[in-house]
Amino acid sequence: MDIKTIAVVAHDSKKQVLLDWMEEHYALLKGHKFIATGTTGSLVKQKFANIDIDIKLSGPLGGDQQVGALISTGKVDVLIFFTDPMTAMPHDVDVKALTRLAVVYNIPTACNRSSADFLVTSPFFVADYRISDNDYSQYLDRFEK
Repeated sequence: MDIKTIAVVAHDSKKQVLLDWMEEHYALLKGHKFIATGTTGSLVKQKFANIDIDIKLSGPLGGDQQVGALISTGKVDVLIFFTDPMTAMPHDVDVKALTRLAVVYNIPTACNRSSADFLVTSPFFVADYRISDNDYSQYLDRFEK
């Protein structure tokens, strides 16, 4: 099994959904490394004492940006981000920036339970999978001239 670094983030109303999902898939998740934003990470650590988890700041206090920085430096393999589309977030720009970076760096991302189920049951989840880089050379060339 290839050990993945999985970032887990959940909006307040989705934290219990994330914990339930992780419990349901614990056999697939154990042995992997985790990164989480503040409260989510604390809840995960409390529920799964044996999990290897690096807890960052709370999302609104910069945790989303910390996770985004790890994505941009190649230190995250998977993003599980259970979002609440029905609640306005005061730090919505940070949330968008985090999901944007996951797209830019081609990181497999799940934003709800169904997509997370598909992601962790994929044969690629347990295999040595190399994330291919997106080619932004044309974009970068525009600014270097």
